[in-house]
Amino acid sequence: MDLSVWSCSNVILNLTFLAILISRGASGATFTFINKCEYTVWPGILANAGSPSLDSTGFALPTDGSRTFQAPTGWSGRFWGRTGCNFDGSEAQGYCVTGDCGSGQVECNGAGANPPVTLAEFTLGSIGQDFYDVSLVDGYNLPMLVEVSGGSGLCASTGCVVDLNRVCPVELRVGDGEACKSACEAFRSPEYCCSGVYGSPTTCKPTMYSQMFKSACPRSYSYAYDDATSTFTCTGADYTVTFCPPIPSQKSASPVTPVVTTTTPDVSSRSGSESGLGYMSYDSASGTGTGLELESQSETGSQSAAMLADQSWLAKMALGDSAKAITPSALQSTLAVSACFFLAPSFIYL
Repeated sequence: MDLSVWSCSNVILNLTFLAILISRGASGATFTFINKCEYTVWPGILANAGSPSLDSTGFALPTDGSRTFQAPTGWSGRFWGRTGCNFDGSEAQGYCVTGDCGSGQVECNGAGANPPVTLAEFTLGSIGQDFYDVSLVDGYNLPMLVEVSGGSGLCASTGCVVDLNRVCPVELRVGDGEACKSACEAFRSPEYCCSGVYGSPTTCKPTMYSQMFKSACPRSYSYAYDDATSTFTCTGADYTVTFCPPIPSQKSASPVTPVVTTTTPDVSSRSGSESGLGYMSYDSASGTGTGLELESQSETGSQSAAMLADQSWLAKMALGDSAKAITPSALQSTLAVSACFFLAPSFIYL
């Protein structure tokens, strides 16, 4: 390739990357909360030590309601949904059946969730990747889905859209099925809590209970050292957290054979595929679960394909493979240098 073409390409790529970093550094990430449950959910927000509080630490979110928050770069913290809350207006006398933060108020005021609870955890990169996950390590109380918009990288959706309360073992069940404890919470054993002599990845292994969670929700953390298949990354994205996300109907979902597996899915091989969220089907007539009947979904990546198709002419030109009869190296160099002069100013003024 001609030296001028190579130099120009580097200039444009560097300016593009710089523009992304500047833009992300100024705006951080937007978090949007959506409630698709048939009841009000009271989301709780807890910023980690050293991170500023968002505009709220807890709020009511009615059915089909949504609310958006802006988080600065470098922010880290967690979100969860509280259910069965009763705030009668008296000072510090309110409570929630699940996910209660103990403040007695709608606002959690810096307090975390009492387990069992489904957690979404985020660490926003200042100039690099965001890290995010949905965790069942502290148990489960309601379905949750994290979706990504914009950004670059794998940027996969994650969560647990299964109603685990309906298949929760008796020994983990809370009340009449309002939530499902983790084995650690239920038995307080080092083996289940990954503590003491079990406090390392080599000694703390999946248990029968964590495998049940993992089979139902392959992308969620099922125990403390479940990092390999449960932590996701993206750069420069915004995020949507949906409580009780709609489960695709049997008619619209791709037909697959129901399967139960304890095999750990290999996230690295998905290449952006949205498979493995772990949909569970139930007997619609009886309303009872038929077991861990999992359905996997996959998206064809049509959006990415369309993007590549739209830009393929530019890639071909850069590689000298354009179908048009513009092949002389002198003309290629001229076009490349011209592109530098026309495109560079637009990045400078970002």
